Amino acid sequence: MFLEWSVGNWENCGLVPGALFEESVSSGDRKYLRELAKSVVEITHLPVMEERRAMWRRHNRLERVRPMILVFPEGAWRELLPGSAMRCKGHRARAYEWSLRQALYHHQYLHDDTVIEPHWVVRKQVQLSNWGLEPRRRPSAEPTGAWAFDPVILSPDDLDQLRPPVVTVDEQATQRELALAQDLFGDILGVTLRGVGVISFHLMAVYTALRGLEQVMIDMLDAPDMVHRAMEILEEGYRQIIAQYDALGLLNLNNDGEYHSSGGVTYSDELPAEDYAGRPRLRDLWASAEAQEMAQVSPRMHAEFILPYEKRLLAPFGLNGYGCCEDLARKLPDVLTIPRLRRVSIAPFADVERCAEQLGDRCICSWKPMPAHLVGTFDEEHVRDYIRHACEATRDGIVEIILKDTHTCEGRSERFTRWTDIAQDVVADY
Repeated sequence: MFLEWSVGNWENCGLVPGALFEESVSSGDRKYLRELAKSVVEITHLPVMEERRAMWRRHNRLERVRPMILVFPEGAWRELLPGSAMRCKGHRARAYEWSLRQALYHHQYLHDDTVIEPHWVVRKQVQLSNWGLEPRRRPSAEPTGAWAFDPVILSPDDLDQLRPPVVTVDEQATQRELALAQDLFGDILGVTLRGVGVISFHLMAVYTALRGLEQVMIDMLDAPDMVHRAMEILEEGYRQIIAQYDALGLLNLNNDGEYHSSGGVTYSDELPAEDYAGRPRLRDLWASAEAQEMAQVSPRMHAEFILPYEKRLLAPFGLNGYGCCEDLARKLPDVLTIPRLRRVSIAPFADVERCAEQLGDRCICSWKPMPAHLVGTFDEEHVRDYIRHACEATRDGIVEIILKDTHTCEGRSERFTRWTDIAQDVVADY
């Protein structure tokens, strides 16, 4: 776990997205933040953190240690660590406070294999323009209802409007953030400036947002050439994004615990490559791709309309991951042709036995258990049997258990603790 502030934490720490942040932190907030940072740094130096790093390195090079466990409360953080619990007064200070207290909470209550790193990460302020068109959505009449696609690509001619996004870096904002973090934490945690650490490709997510999911499905039958042309444009666009990252010096080695694919972490002694000379190249990095929007199409269509484009994008990278929340059980023979594939996401709805049989020990089975077990009646014996069943199915392979997509625990925060403790108890036998 990297200690950092991100835009995604606005809601978690009780702020409205887009809130203006102060350029400074008050003396009272500063004192409290430094106290929190000192508490966090004590945790980062516990022997268990290095033990976990070593296990992740072995796991990621396909040595079986035991099933590794990660827990991502995601939307449920609003219940575990609500904005109302923040003590700091300033907006920026509250965002910093939430990140520090998240690490403390994770260590105390979520007993998984998360490594908390002893530094504060400042990300370079990178922006990407759109793809030449802006997606539109039709909102629901219900307050919490689902939005609908409002396509902006209506004909093959509209594909001519697609453009590769332009990457820019706000150097002034980056330096302001870096200076403030160094002033706050530099003598406690240490501050690290990083560029782009997570590299992932989402061609169908981009295209369906512009064309509409249902219409893309129809096009696969009625206008297949249009789908292929769109994928060609997006493939080249992503290639140009990566080239811009490289030219702007934004590529960072990501073998030190960055988030990977749909839930793993990247600790590795296989990367960078042996001839690494100090400037990261694609073969020194982890990358990933997914096409959740293709969950309902056949293996043949998946292999025709999306996988070739993703494979070409992933080919230059050192190690790769694939998949997210889609069921890949029937598509694994094609997925396993991805170069240097190291991690495959196995969704909660997938047949874990069938997936494990196909994956063997060729790559990591990144199994996502059902997050719905945290709501309704929390049946501990059912959770135990459910996790044990997956461990039995994958006992001849390399497996990680990633609890994610958890939108609520119905205010029962202890359920995350019990779920994780049950999982640790089960995997000890494997």
